[in-house]
Amino acid sequence: QVLLVESGGGLVQAGGSLRLSCAASGRTFRNYAMGWFRQASGQEREFVAAIDGSGGSTFYADSVKGRFTISRDNAKNTVYLQMNSLKPEDTAVYYCAAGASMWALARRRTDYWGQGTQVTVSS
Repeated sequence: QVLLVESGGGLVQAGGSLRLSCAASGRTFRNYAMGWFRQASGQEREFVAAIDGSGGSTFYADSVKGRFTISRDNAKNTVYLQMNSLKPEDTAVYYCAAGASMWALARRRTDYWGQGTQVTVSS
């Protein structure tokens, strides 16, 4: 069992930055690929980014490539999402997830979800 708790969301102006964190419980954190998803009001949850267990490989949705960076610290059981050059269309609830691989996460095949954190970008 893995418990995921996100933090770091908030209100930011367009062009600004935020860093989301996701703290994971358990001693098997490094065995999981980790990912971030988001869900805007009235829309389906969409994949944002993923990172493999070692932190050596990453994968991004085209909509955030070049603006967002996913990273992880296995010593702290934490995964991060650095979001730069934020746009109003980035407004959503952001969810952390754990899965078997980056490719599984990109296909929304997740093992565990966090509860989400709200990100609002004003124009």
